[in-house]
Amino acid sequence: MGIFSATYASLLTNALSSITVTELLTLGFGILLVFSSYLNRASVNAPFVGYRSWFEPTFLLRLRFLTNAKGILTSGYENKYKSGKFYVRRIDGDTLILSNNYLEELRLFPNTVLSNAHAQYQNILGKYTYASVVLHSTLHTQVLLQQLTPRVSFYTLRSKAAFDHALYDLMPRSKEWVEVDIQSVTRSIVARMTGAVFLGSAASRNEEWLNISIQYPMDTFQTAFQLRMFPKFMHPLLARLLPSRYRLQDHRRRAGRIIQALMTEHKRKVKAGIQTEETLLGWMVDNAVGTEGDLEEMKSRQLVLTLASIHTTALALSHAFYDLCAHPEYVEPLREEIERVSKEFQGDDFVHHGLHRLEKMDSFLVESQRFHPPVLMSPQRVAMKPISLHDGTYIPRGTRIAFPSAAILMDKAVKADPFVFDGFRSYRKRQLPGEKCHHVWVQTGKENLAFGHGKQACPGRHFAAAEIKVVLSRIISEYDVKYWAGQVRPKTFYLDENVFPDPQAKLHFRRRGQELSSRKES
Repeated sequence: MGIFSATYASLLTNALSSITVTELLTLGFGILLVFSSYLNRASVNAPFVGYRSWFEPTFLLRLRFLTNAKGILTSGYENKYKSGKFYVRRIDGDTLILSNNYLEELRLFPNTVLSNAHAQYQNILGKYTYASVVLHSTLHTQVLLQQLTPRVSFYTLRSKAAFDHALYDLMPRSKEWVEVDIQSVTRSIVARMTGAVFLGSAASRNEEWLNISIQYPMDTFQTAFQLRMFPKFMHPLLARLLPSRYRLQDHRRRAGRIIQALMTEHKRKVKAGIQTEETLLGWMVDNAVGTEGDLEEMKSRQLVLTLASIHTTALALSHAFYDLCAHPEYVEPLREEIERVSKEFQGDDFVHHGLHRLEKMDSFLVESQRFHPPVLMSPQRVAMKPISLHDGTYIPRGTRIAFPSAAILMDKAVKADPFVFDGFRSYRKRQLPGEKCHHVWVQTGKENLAFGHGKQACPGRHFAAAEIKVVLSRIISEYDVKYWAGQVRPKTFYLDENVFPDPQAKLHFRRRGQELSSRKES
């Protein structure tokens, strides 16, 4: 009986592994058709949006949300539920969309009641992408809040050194126009900058670690997306068939070897009283409690940090370059500001004090993100306990909630001429009396939810913003950039609530023969 079972299992596995992606998707859609009406049935009295008619099957709406999430969310927000609540039907379940009128009330709840970690865990199907560590403790967020953000200038200097070292390896040296895959370049730049801070300066030049930190997030998202196309009961079997999941396992093995060596060396130096390079990994090793210090958990946390940092920062950089090419009238004002600030704050002072003075650049980044946010729904939470709100709304345990952050930013009541790209919109607002400290890119609020809001807002946003300004300052100063003749701004794509530019879009760069003043003095 045991031999028969093993043989049958082997035959089943071989048969399933020979199924094409198209066949798998077709099978998944068929099963989804049967089960879609039973996924996360509505638990709050709120309407569903997106149906074309009373007769449209729910599974079709779920499929349409894959590519038309922006249209569905916008219609729900603008048509009549801007001040209330409504449901959207994602492929893997329903999400309750709340007006930002609920924001101040909900932000007061701790993560034991409304959890960002559980929402992200569900998004990436952490059970199958090895992200369960985010539910065990918050060491990976503590290191950002207690070490990275309070010392953001110190770590930005480290990341800037990694960027300066790698720039001409990644960007053309020619003073002739050269085509550049800007998305690939920004991923490589950010991987080096974050590697220097997370693991140390040597990691920013370790090609194996750089490859892991770039590919691991891609394979995580690919694995999660493919599994989300199928009902949950199929996940344990299908997870065994996905090449992307086997690549995740390989990434983890190789990352484990690198991190174990760094942990061992750090502990040896600490024990011997030898000064060590300050890294986020070192801080986590020193402050870990219980199993947090085990290699298995530590490597998982480091990979989660790359998951949360590299691609979102690189996409923001890429969008900024695309927007500069689409609106070249902003290039010279930005160059003038960069040159003025870099002359006033030279060397390390450019990071310590100068980055905050790049107000026009900050404003440009606000506008770029307004048009091209990383996600359409932010923040996202899962109710860990039943919640009763001031207006009588009852949210049962397990309800997934989100805010229509992208639609809010395109609301005429929030932004004048919202469909006009105005790169210095926020800059002008900051010149008004009493507004100097407001309208800043990393500042969250009722109308700016791209980084989340409240105690669970993105803990690494200050460092990410500093990285982006360091990169933009030098590249804008030293390079001209443009679309090729006849080229227009790349199309923006949407997959569920995720936003990303055309991955094939290229730009053209040429060196100007000038260097940033702070670079000369550093």
